[in-house]
Amino acid sequence: MCDQDHFENDAQEYEARGQVTRREFGALLGAGMVMLLPKVANAVAVTDSEVNITTPDGTADAYFVHPTTGAAPGVLVWPDIFGLRPAMRQMSKRLAESGYSVLVVNPFYRVKKAPTAEQGAATPIPELVPLMKALTETTHMTDAKAFIGWLDKQASVSKTRKMGTQGYCMGGPIALRTAAAVPNRVGAVASFHGGGLVIDAPNSPHLQASKTKAQFLIAVAENDDQRSPNEKNVLKETFAKANLPAEVEVYAGAHGWCPPDSRVYNMDQAEKAWSRLLALYGKALGTT
Repeated sequence: MCDQDHFENDAQEYEARGQVTRREFGALLGAGMVMLLPKVANAVAVTDSEVNITTPDGTADAYFVHPTTGAAPGVLVWPDIFGLRPAMRQMSKRLAESGYSVLVVNPFYRVKKAPTAEQGAATPIPELVPLMKALTETTHMTDAKAFIGWLDKQASVSKTRKMGTQGYCMGGPIALRTAAAVPNRVGAVASFHGGGLVIDAPNSPHLQASKTKAQFLIAVAENDDQRSPNEKNVLKETFAKANLPAEVEVYAGAHGWCPPDSRVYNMDQAEKAWSRLLALYGKALGTT
């Protein structure tokens, strides 16, 4: 999952490849990195707001963005260990401009409101690991039910179409468990450089998700695949046995390549993942 040594090694590797220097990274981070995301063709007008959502454990802060008119399929976004921040808001807004009602949450709301990473994606991983480890299968499931339930109460969310959910890094397994928690509402699940999708336990996220009727997009980081080369095969075999459509692919990007504020952000691979996400939602949620 989010390991400091691996993360630092990835940053050094990509710097060595000439993809980005640390000075460039610092400048981009200071600019909010939003300039790196290409504009949406034929983007729809959207409305956004900061919202608070009641859960069994308290009040979660979140960002909600949706088309200004009409009702669109809902999407629940689970951030990586750096939490709810400008980069996740920008990514969610881009998805809303593509025709979805998107909720991106602060998964660490039990401890503190966002921002939970004081330096954004430049925050040292060890400072954030305790936040991540405090989340459990139980919190994943109860939060998923609360957030999907909240989305279903919004006028801008379609009640006749399935919802999607996507997660980054630690958010990957939470996205899979979201489908298991609310199988009647979630029709599409995407995981980008997710960690902990397959564990040696009956409650492994991939096993729980295989009992649903969702469609899946699993985008695996190349260095994660090098460390666990059989995981992609387990995922493919599990979903195939359950007769669930699943696209499982290793991407030529290091763990964390999707968010534009990541030190290993890879625009080409991030855009490839983005196009596959839209294809998944278009097919599974009936928007194409």
